[in-house]
Amino acid sequence: MTRIDQVIYTGKTRTTGGREGASRSSDGRLDIQLSSPGSAGRGTNPEQLLAAGWSACFIGAIGLAAAQKKVKLPADLAVDTEIDLGATDGAYFLQARLNVSLPGVDPEVARALVETAHQTCPYSKATRGNIDVQLNLV
Repeated sequence: MTRIDQVIYTGKTRTTGGREGASRSSDGRLDIQLSSPGSAGRGTNPEQLLAAGWSACFIGAIGLAAAQKKVKLPADLAVDTEIDLGATDGAYFLQARLNVSLPGVDPEVARALVETAHQTCPYSKATRGNIDVQLNLV
């Protein structure tokens, strides 16, 4: 396990009611209703929140990789992240697909950027070896 030498930021939330509850950040900037995936509930769910956070972080990691390799990124760079909640032998598991769009970037260069980003993105590090993750260039 890697220990952090310097904390840069701490996100704090309080969640009540589980998947049918609500979550609010300590600074009030996040205040959401939660609902189970596929339910008629009004809120989002943890899988969507993970997908949003991971894709935002992954774009940042692509930006760092591009700066190191002196590659200009397209303005319409996008990461569509899919988080599956599933079950095997009665236990729940996650799996993920990160579908990366780098229009106009040479496919070999794009693949190198995505691979480098996957090595540096904190979300990728946190899930590495724990869940199945597919990286796709689209």
